[in-house]
Amino acid sequence: MIFNTIIAMAIGYLLGSVPFAYIAGRLKKGVDIRQVGGGNMGALNTMREIGTSVGLAVLIADIVKGSVAVLIARWLGLPLIWILVVGFAAVAGHNWPIFLRFKGGKGAATTIGVLLALVPREFAISFAIMAIVIIVTSNVRLAIAVGLAFLPLILWQLDGSGMLIAYSLALPLFLGIRSLTGFGEAVANIGDKKSLIFDREYHFWQTRKNR
Repeated sequence: MIFNTIIAMAIGYLLGSVPFAYIAGRLKKGVDIRQVGGGNMGALNTMREIGTSVGLAVLIADIVKGSVAVLIARWLGLPLIWILVVGFAAVAGHNWPIFLRFKGGKGAATTIGVLLALVPREFAISFAIMAIVIIVTSNVRLAIAVGLAFLPLILWQLDGSGMLIAYSLALPLFLGIRSLTGFGEAVANIGDKKSLIFDREYHFWQTRKNR
């Protein structure tokens, strides 16, 4: 069991470390995605700076690597507590990827992938909330925050285990802490505070409205 746990954690971290946004930026436009736009190595920045279709591909890939890490841990027969650790290892890999000298993204899509694999039914409801918020506000960051905030409540209402409820609180909290710097800069640069809710610069599919 110890060997399987170590293997699963290593696989989870290495999967998370695969920098799909960085690869997409280099292949499509010859840029380091961390040096353009918002500077985040993630799907949202890829959509805005490289292209919507490429960004969607990165989004799916980043979600999948989180889900696959959890599924491998389950396949190896690990107890739930270690499956949760492996999920966190995948998010940590995205944030501090070994392939890019530990300079990665914030881990939102990988977090979504981990939670999707752990609680697919409950997360489907959470994802529907995210989709509604994105369509109404065009604000992806707000949508993710609202959807993940509802997930522990959904788990509780559907009699989820206490460990999963706690994890669904802790993992998004970690994501929020990682995002604080970027959020602070966004607030400082926004003149109209309504733009914190309604993104007036981008459509909900994340192309600029003035293009």
